[in-house]
Amino acid sequence: MRGLRDVPRTVWLLAAGQFFNMVVAFTFVYFFVYLTDGRDLSVARAGLISGIGGAGMVAGNFTGGWFGDRYGHRRVLLAGSLISGLGVLALPVLPVALLYVVPTLSQYAGGCARAANGALVAVTVPKGGRRQAFAVTRFAANAGFTVGPPLGALLIAHVSYGCLFVVDGIGTLVFAAYAWRVLPAHGAARASTAAGPGPGVFAALRQRPTVLVLLGAILVTDLVYRQQYSTLPVDLDRHGLGTGVYGWLLAVNGGVILLLELPATLALRGRAPLRIIGAGLLLVGAGYAVLAVGTGVATAAAMMLLLTAGEILYKTPATAYVADHAPAHVQGRFQSLYSGVSVSGVVLSAPLGGALYTVAPGLLWPVCAVLAGVAGCVVLAAGRGRSRERAAVVAAGSPDPETGSPARSASG
Repeated sequence: MRGLRDVPRTVWLLAAGQFFNMVVAFTFVYFFVYLTDGRDLSVARAGLISGIGGAGMVAGNFTGGWFGDRYGHRRVLLAGSLISGLGVLALPVLPVALLYVVPTLSQYAGGCARAANGALVAVTVPKGGRRQAFAVTRFAANAGFTVGPPLGALLIAHVSYGCLFVVDGIGTLVFAAYAWRVLPAHGAARASTAAGPGPGVFAALRQRPTVLVLLGAILVTDLVYRQQYSTLPVDLDRHGLGTGVYGWLLAVNGGVILLLELPATLALRGRAPLRIIGAGLLLVGAGYAVLAVGTGVATAAAMMLLLTAGEILYKTPATAYVADHAPAHVQGRFQSLYSGVSVSGVVLSAPLGGALYTVAPGLLWPVCAVLAGVAGCVVLAAGRGRSRERAAVVAAGSPDPETGSPARSASG
């Protein structure tokens, strides 16, 4: 594909490493089950440990870019992967008291590494080519995650939980060594730290209101989107649809993303990003609106297809939009903000969705549909405002604020 030829070699190397890293990323999937089955902890205690770890991961996503802007994104990626790998490797021998601490530190380091990975792509690829670059790394991560959980299940069934975490930990350390070997020690990996002084991240955000709007919309949508991993299987079971149906729905989600996200990103790379993102958020809302009609095999399948289509449309363009509008000296912090809001649902979606479902199960899906729908409409409105602003600037004879050159259209 013509657009992929423009993706720099560094991004392809990062994507290859990310694929391998996700293949061995078992801990995230099986940690809760390990705590209840392998360590014989109560569900409440396992939930508390998992929740604290998830909060650490979200905090790492929010702060990793700050470290990257200050010390270099390559260094943060290497340090985060090293600490994360050692933490996972230690899990089988940790006393219960340390399970409240070490996994949290490990997940915090992993979150920092995730933010650094996004920042490395952003500083390596020039504006205009970031959508396809982020699509490549997302494709690699999704492909790896498709392979990883079944492989982890085989290790649990035929060896032990301990072996699972040893493989994960060693694999993460191997990824750190690989990244140290293939990523440039200078140049693009430190571009943001060499960009010189400029306004702070909050001042930069105030100058870019559409980025603030987008971050808020992604925060709301992620709370909705991740209901598929918490309240959805509960609701399916309540309506007589077992884990087999839920497993097939997740398989549909992963398969469609692997098949269509990269081609869709390439086909739409010249289109206005906020319109694409807004349409994607509306599709997420439409998916839950279908489920609000009734929970059955047909509506659940339609819901997952709409949700997947929405994910394909909004996730990669949103990541690239934030990168394209970040000043060079705070590129990492902008990526951290996006990374943080895009995984906030890991911590917040289950308790909030579970609480509403417990009180009024019939309200959950309509509320999800409304929240995602409103988020989509807000982003679309911001895109129209951006289009009018660009048209006015270009009509006045000034350079296009989106591209730095006269605009060919006012498509925001």
